[in-house]
Amino acid sequence: MATNGEGITEILEDWGAGDPEALERLMPLVVHELRRLARSHFRREAPGHTLQPTALVNELYLKLTLQMQVHLASRTQFFAFASRLMRRILVDHLRHRRRAKRGGGETRIAFDEAYGQADPGGVDLLVLDGALDALHALDPRQHRVVELRLFGGLSVEETAEVLAVSPATVKREWMTAKAWLRHELRGR
Repeated sequence: MATNGEGITEILEDWGAGDPEALERLMPLVVHELRRLARSHFRREAPGHTLQPTALVNELYLKLTLQMQVHLASRTQFFAFASRLMRRILVDHLRHRRRAKRGGGETRIAFDEAYGQADPGGVDLLVLDGALDALHALDPRQHRVVELRLFGGLSVEETAEVLAVSPATVKREWMTAKAWLRHELRGR
């Protein structure tokens, strides 16, 4: 736990400077929020997923221990980074399961998270991952906006803070990226 009133930002600075114990001090301060973030990721997953939110947080911790020289300036940036790692863990887990099943069934997630309402048809996670890779090649900032908003659950304002742009820019990029992704996902 943080000592002497040490906050998350200070611990993140220590971690970025290579302090191997900083992550140990950080986790008790953020574990509840990481579990909430993991549950948020699972709301977009198909029922019966073999990985559970607690296991996702544990996998995240293991990935974080392997990170070297991570420079995160704020709590918001940390949670955005954690969310991106969670997404990668879920995609890798799904790919592994599909390989094991030799092309097993699709895992579907909700694409429209605007009000926490699931898209009735859902989107295959691997198809969405491929579309996001294509979006990244076209417009890296739009890709980050989608990643932070959809997978990270960040608000427009939090996304703007992470990307160091205005909330109006985030709104514009978010709308454009969602329209592009919907078009792409219909064609796949």
